[in-house]
Amino acid sequence: MGNVPKLRFKGFVGEYNSYQLNELGEYGKSYPFSRAYEGEGDVHHIHYGDIHIKLPTIISDSSVLPSITEKRDFQYVQVGDIVIADASEDYKDLGKAVCINDDSHKVISGLHTHRFSPYQKTAISDYLVRYMQTERYRRFIYRMGTGVSVLGLSKANLSKFKLNLPVLEEQKKISFFFNELENRIERQQEKIELLKEQKKGYMQKIFNRELRFKDEYGKAFPESKEYNFADFLEIPLKEKEENPIKENLLTVKLHLKGIAVSENIATLKIGSTTYYKRKAGQFIYGKQNLFNGAFGIVPDYLDGYLSSGDIPTLDFHVDNIEPYYFFYYLSQRDIYKRLENISNGTGSKRIHEAELLKQKIKLPCIKEQQKIVQFLSSMDRKIDREEEKLVALQEQQKGFMQQMFI
Repeated sequence: MGNVPKLRFKGFVGEYNSYQLNELGEYGKSYPFSRAYEGEGDVHHIHYGDIHIKLPTIISDSSVLPSITEKRDFQYVQVGDIVIADASEDYKDLGKAVCINDDSHKVISGLHTHRFSPYQKTAISDYLVRYMQTERYRRFIYRMGTGVSVLGLSKANLSKFKLNLPVLEEQKKISFFFNELENRIERQQEKIELLKEQKKGYMQKIFNRELRFKDEYGKAFPESKEYNFADFLEIPLKEKEENPIKENLLTVKLHLKGIAVSENIATLKIGSTTYYKRKAGQFIYGKQNLFNGAFGIVPDYLDGYLSSGDIPTLDFHVDNIEPYYFFYYLSQRDIYKRLENISNGTGSKRIHEAELLKQKIKLPCIKEQQKIVQFLSSMDRKIDREEEKLVALQEQQKGFMQQMFI
């Protein structure tokens, strides 16, 4: 049988029916209000940029939408309407869609959006908007998107999308199933955000010395002492690599889990610069991005890898510093700002090693540093475990979509 999915709910049989999108509903009016119109007002709008980055698939609370100051006789979005982003700088976000499931506020379809009202006798809105998350729909959008720097999706092209629908009762079952799964994913995301906020709060108290640790006998550790970074960091002798192997290049990027070093051979070109060997345990950072969080401690598995002079390393040369204490210290947002203030340049700011080594830090004794690292690392591991659960749920969702939508 052609139009039959791999996975179905018990009691449902037979092939799905094929439709073109324009057979399943009609388009309503959208309004081209930019961000400049946002402010205190009675009317909320669905901006294509919000569809791209933050809105849930099913909007069950329309208060999350920004309001606009404009007043006129609008045609409002109704419960069950689907709003589709008709513009994007890339294909990933072009054609993304959300469904309104709340009428507690007046809402209009905003800038660069198409408003589509499904005929409820044929298609359930919740089901249809999830169909717009399938690989089949993404491939269609890739074919139909037009433009160069900014991609567009016309109503005429969108209307050509062909899809297969089960009967209404099966659509309802599938929609309910995905609602429950998405609620689990949302709760998991909230749990992770709460843990991250807790960690941020603990870090603030720890580095402000409001939260102190004690030794194995329950006694307070000595007070912190002020140091320059140069008291425990030094510029190493550079081991130049004349003929670098492409697979051994590394670069640095922001990594919220605690290791900021990652392989990225695409950003460096052989022969265009000089490369140096990096050693496990070194502090490594991006000169142009340290104040954006591009730093880390070289892990064991990257020992001997290479990077350019724009991604330098510094050696810890004394035993009164725990490297990951220094990492957590630099991970504070107010420290990011301080580092940005000392960066040189106008268009392309950067922090050179000599300038970085002049900065000051208050260090507790090494044993208290180790206790702090142990505490914060345990929080990181907990966040990692919860993020793994989130990824598993998202993969499960993706798998079900592949099997239940055709």
